[in-house]
Amino acid sequence: MNLTDMRTNVRRDLHDEDSENYRWSDDELDRHIAHTVKDFSDATPYEQKATIPTTEGSREIDISSLSDRIMVDAVEYPINQFPKSYQRFAIWQDTLTLLGDEVPDGSNCYIYYGNLHTLDAVTSTIPSRFEDLIAIGAAGYALVEWAAFAINQVNLGGTETPSIFSAQGQQKLSHFRRELKRLGRKGRVRQNRLYAPATPIASMSSDAGP
Repeated sequence: MNLTDMRTNVRRDLHDEDSENYRWSDDELDRHIAHTVKDFSDATPYEQKATIPTTEGSREIDISSLSDRIMVDAVEYPINQFPKSYQRFAIWQDTLTLLGDEVPDGSNCYIYYGNLHTLDAVTSTIPSRFEDLIAIGAAGYALVEWAAFAINQVNLGGTETPSIFSAQGQQKLSHFRRELKRLGRKGRVRQNRLYAPATPIASMSSDAGP
């Protein structure tokens, strides 16, 4: 799905499909879609892996090349070992500092990170199973924006139209935000590990016996 397809879906949800009398312009809907994609990206970033050279004798790594970065999940250094070697790190602006015992020797490291999803006229990185959720969020933002604008305006639907649009928009946004909270990385217990624990994790449901 590209941006044009998404805009069509949003218009369908908004019942705004009369091309001769659109309530929302394409630019307005594109802005609401972009807002929704940013919200979605913050909760579920687009997972990426970058190869970045280190500097011999320095723990600092320049990550300014990671455009639209939302978070860094892990740093692998040295690379291509088994088991993989992941380092503790801290980030300040575009500088990542390794905090472990390993001092870089100028070889490459792997950065596992998340950045903004793309939804434009050609491509999309949003998984197809979440496309309806993006449409719901964008429609919600559009309804709330129109309701705020329409207050004290003459409306063909009557004086209650802004409040109806506002209620519908808030309902859609509430659903959208609940789903983001459920899907999101924040507050979610990760089910996978980037490294094997030193000792097995004790089972809470079975007893292995003596």
